[in-house]
Amino acid sequence: MASVTVPDGAEVSVAVLDPDSGGSASYGTGAFDTASIVKVDILAALLLRAQDAGRSLTASEKAYATAMIENSDNDSASALWEAIGTADGLDAANARFGLTGTEGGEGPLWGLTRTTAADQVVLLRQIFVAEGSALSEASRTYVRGLMERIADGQRWGVSAAADAAGGTDGSAWALKNGWLQRSTTGLWVVNSIGRVESGGHGYLVAVVSRGSGTQAEGISLTEAAARAAVSVFTDEAA
Repeated sequence: MASVTVPDGAEVSVAVLDPDSGGSASYGTGAFDTASIVKVDILAALLLRAQDAGRSLTASEKAYATAMIENSDNDSASALWEAIGTADGLDAANARFGLTGTEGGEGPLWGLTRTTAADQVVLLRQIFVAEGSALSEASRTYVRGLMERIADGQRWGVSAAADAAGGTDGSAWALKNGWLQRSTTGLWVVNSIGRVESGGHGYLVAVVSRGSGTQAEGISLTEAAARAAVSVFTDEAA
């Protein structure tokens, strides 16, 4: 991270995991607002509830899930936030997933859920690694598939650390981004989580940030942090 320029007043935290070796690295601490990266957590919680009930997602739930992840549709997220039981439902699912530093947003404010970069890597592990996951293979495959089909214009963030600068499709990455301009300060929360392929190897990466003056500035920061995180492993391999 010494090579990453953090704008004055901004803060960033990043975590990376190599699932094959179990090696990990992190930078920065503290809880950050999730903005829309919580939509992955909402979907994971919904799938866990469906598993507990021995059912598949309904057609409407699938429609909401697709719009929520691929297009970051907020109305769909609000519908599924209610379906999981809002913050209480999210927190209960996260206790089973092993997240210890995440707290659901108050009332309808799912985007103000608080989380850490380390917790987001724990969540990603639930989705991308079979061993120890509370999610079934079908549930994990479903989430991954949506994260590989992010809409054009939203394919930034951790994908910058993937082969071919993220590529033009989800073959080298699976991600979800979040961005929110805080009304109280005018500054931006910009986050990105996902799995990237680099050098023929997969890494789970989570970057959370706040305090950027513009969304573009925040995107540049998250991408630089993601590249630095993955370089911990790829530079060693080289």
